[in-house]
Amino acid sequence: MEIALVVVVVAFSLAFDYTNGFHDAANAIATSVSTRALTPRAALLMAASFNLLGAMLGTEVAKTIGSGIIHIDDASSTHQGLIMVLSAVIGATVWNLITWWFGMPSSSSHALIGALTGVGVASGVTVHWDVILDKVVIPMVVSPLVGFSLAFVIMVGVLWLFRNANPHKVTRRFRIAQTASAAAMALGHGLQDAQKTMGVIVLALVAGGVGPADGEIPLWVKLSAALAISLGTYAGGWRIMRTLGRKVIELDPARGFVAESVAATVLYVTALGFQAPISTTQTITSAIMGVGASKRLSAVRWGVAGNIAIAWVLTIPAAASVAAIMYFLLFTLLG
Repeated sequence: MEIALVVVVVAFSLAFDYTNGFHDAANAIATSVSTRALTPRAALLMAASFNLLGAMLGTEVAKTIGSGIIHIDDASSTHQGLIMVLSAVIGATVWNLITWWFGMPSSSSHALIGALTGVGVASGVTVHWDVILDKVVIPMVVSPLVGFSLAFVIMVGVLWLFRNANPHKVTRRFRIAQTASAAAMALGHGLQDAQKTMGVIVLALVAGGVGPADGEIPLWVKLSAALAISLGTYAGGWRIMRTLGRKVIELDPARGFVAESVAATVLYVTALGFQAPISTTQTITSAIMGVGASKRLSAVRWGVAGNIAIAWVLTIPAAASVAAIMYFLLFTLLG
């Protein structure tokens, strides 16, 4: 019975990873597609490939998710622990689908963290609030501010540097450069987001009593999570892509390149330097707003930006609530 439940939890975790891929595909390629630097299909293929590569480059974020949010060993039984993880995955997936339906670029990362926190509170196990504060809440506030400010400053510098250059030549060169910046963004997305699913699967294995004794993430977990998010990315997330690529600001190749480069840099630093599971969605969206504001403040459609901000604020409590409800339902049915 418990082994079967472990298999179910792993399957639902990979389904969440797939929704993460098509939900967040826009993070890597919306700017490149909107500026016509890449065709949609070529952009999706490139993003899926670099997502796969990025997912294999590290495990720091996965370890934060797998052991840093809740203490699964506090569960009264293996059965309860597995129900907790399953409820969290379902809660995060449901919120992903809701925000995808409305075209809102919310954070899959925060949905998963909120869902784990919700089941932790509902089940009464230890919730590591200090880790959530240090590696979730503070980066959640700081990373968009850094992304906006850095993108604004660099874009102003780029405009000054090329102020006397031929506009057509500059546009063509930045359109080519966007291929590299989009690839860097996709690599960072894989480095951050695929690792979160790895952490959840390891959490399920530990709860089921079949977790790796040395704490290392098995190769099959890395490969399955990487493939799931890559397939999801290739499936595309056109609703959210339209929001990021066209509704926030009208992007040109230079602004698209700067936004992607800044966002990718923030992702690498937080993943490799701080092991912090930050939101790729928040990072690229704030960078897009930053490059847009360098043109003029009114160039940013602040109404759309406000709706996105509301989705950001609601993500953690909403996913936590759905996951807590799912925990009570599943525990009643299966417990």
